[in-house]
Amino acid sequence: MECRFRFQIAGSALLTIVLGASAVASPQPPDATTPPNPEQLYASACAACHGADGRGAPLSSVAFDVPLPDFSDCSFASREPDGDWAAVVHDGGPVRGFDRMMPAFGEAWGADEILASLDHVRTFCGDESWPAGDLNMPLALITEKAYPEDELVLTSSVDRGDAGRVATRIIYEKRFGARNQIEIDVPFAAVERAPGEWTGGVGDIAVGFKRALLHSADRGSIVSVLGELVVPTGDQSDSLGGGTAVFEPSVLIGQLLPADGFVQVQAGFEVPTNPAAAGREAFWRTAVGKSFTEGAFGRAWTPMLEILGAQEFTSAARPQWDLVPQLQVTLNTRQHVIANVGVRLPVTDADRRGTQVLVYLLWDWFDGGFFEGW
Repeated sequence: MECRFRFQIAGSALLTIVLGASAVASPQPPDATTPPNPEQLYASACAACHGADGRGAPLSSVAFDVPLPDFSDCSFASREPDGDWAAVVHDGGPVRGFDRMMPAFGEAWGADEILASLDHVRTFCGDESWPAGDLNMPLALITEKAYPEDELVLTSSVDRGDAGRVATRIIYEKRFGARNQIEIDVPFAAVERAPGEWTGGVGDIAVGFKRALLHSADRGSIVSVLGELVVPTGDQSDSLGGGTAVFEPSVLIGQLLPADGFVQVQAGFEVPTNPAAAGREAFWRTAVGKSFTEGAFGRAWTPMLEILGAQEFTSAARPQWDLVPQLQVTLNTRQHVIANVGVRLPVTDADRRGTQVLVYLLWDWFDGGFFEGW
């Protein structure tokens, strides 16, 4: 039988993963007393199409003309967590919005056999500098994550105070190489200067560079550094900009916890080029959460709580603390379109700092087009 599923990479490159072949009989359940052999499992069910080296068999030897993926390409093979690969092998392509021609192997293989076959697939990428996809933890509303990504994030916030403010940010993230990412953050805002009188425009644009320094799938941890430059493109008189360029270096830490839990930390500084326009400030952010899945491989729900702190470098300044309870949910079957909604609650100086309603819509464009996989 022809066993395949398709997905689009970066909106253009169509790949087909073939996990079985017409020349190979359906895999049989192994002897329960014998530990699964990853190489033998791969050879019996996958090698006829993928090739023994994972680079794909010649198209002349298979029953279709769609180019086969290269499992030795670390940029492709390392990104997705084991759970997504296992879901497709177990339940077939439709479980993640892929082609129905990819059949389910769950009745032929147990969990040990599926994971063993994936262990062998992982060996084709021999470059350990690529962080494992399991370290790509859910994105919180404020705290940056350490994993380098290809994403487009649309965020909005509404201030619930005496003066109205509605802000929107378009964040474009592009990964390059094993550990690096560039980020462009373009904000827009509408500000109520007087009751019923609104003004709006572009805010201060930020450009950032992220690099993963350390990562370990065995320990479930990743550490990165991020440097952002905020450019004063917004009109300060309309409260759309800060009036000075600001450099924001920070350290990002992600740690997986048992039972699908995780904690992420970001700590850094804001250093303005013009101290008269804005003060220097230290900030620290922590996001703690846990993911819940509908059924074995369904929609993921992730409640999170962020604890945000900031301290200006002046003798009279007091630390500012906020809490941000929130809920993230995957929207489509492929789980590469995600929403998050939460509320930013001031803990200190709550009488003069109002609450904010926050929401984002995230599209992981490496995994396919926005309208794919629903």
